[in-house]
Amino acid sequence: MRRLAAELLGTFMLVAAVLGGAVVSGNAAGLGVAFAVGLSVMTMIYAVGPISGGHFNPAVTVGLTVAGRFDPKDIIPYVLAQLAGGILAALFFYIILKGKPDFLAQGYASTGYGEHSAGGFTLLGAFLSEIIFTAIFVLIIARVTRPRGGAGIMAPLAIGLALTVMHLISIPISNTSLNPARSTATALFADRWALQQLWLFWVAPLAGGAIGGFLDRYFGENP
Repeated sequence: MRRLAAELLGTFMLVAAVLGGAVVSGNAAGLGVAFAVGLSVMTMIYAVGPISGGHFNPAVTVGLTVAGRFDPKDIIPYVLAQLAGGILAALFFYIILKGKPDFLAQGYASTGYGEHSAGGFTLLGAFLSEIIFTAIFVLIIARVTRPRGGAGIMAPLAIGLALTVMHLISIPISNTSLNPARSTATALFADRWALQQLWLFWVAPLAGGAIGGFLDRYFGENP
């Protein structure tokens, strides 16, 4: 249960960073969200990573399973904990924001494509962005956390910075998911379109996570 509680708390902070940066504090061309998410993941990995591994993301859980670094029987409990943490964060901010007379949920920092992409990118563009950047992100996680030749105590910093870079690159494309729990949490409180487009932000990140896991196996042990 401690491991699941750690995953719930870590995902809570990740989604809180998204909403805090995008909806509450304002989002300066994506910079606020990118750095808020990267820093939140870095600090939570330092804080509770030793307990649960610090996934905070179903795509990471799937990727590390494919890489042979995580027990498959724990996938469902981890994903449920991650979803719970994300949804609690989205609910937390929704309750706070509902107190503002002019508040409208609208997109609620949800991920999307087509007319719901900040840059007007298509479904294909969003799909490619999500699958490729998730694969690279999971590969980075798998490599820097290896017992031999990994980044050691610096691994959370590398992971947090990698996630920041991924957001800086892809926020204009899809508002950046790379994480089905993050997309699900915000979509539940947004306008209807967010739930209608949510399927892509499960399929692409999970596929990308699996690809990242396969790549880690391909590269094998560090020399």
